[in-house]
Amino acid sequence: MKTSLKNQYAQPNQILIFLVSIVFGYNLYMAIVHPERSHLVLSIVLLAITLFMCREYGYKETKDK
Repeated sequence: MKTSLKNQYAQPNQILIFLVSIVFGYNLYMAIVHPERSHLVLSIVLLAITLFMCREYGYKETKDK
């Protein structure tokens, strides 16, 4: 029996957003407190990749037959 999901990428997108938020928040904190040890540019690149993935695979409803 096959179950149909309206959007199979919804949960992975939520997990990805959660993890990127943690990484970006930590690196933003490091940029404020210890600027020499922060990797803020890498976090912004990761944020851009996440934005692309969520726009490409997320929030689109598939048509049911």
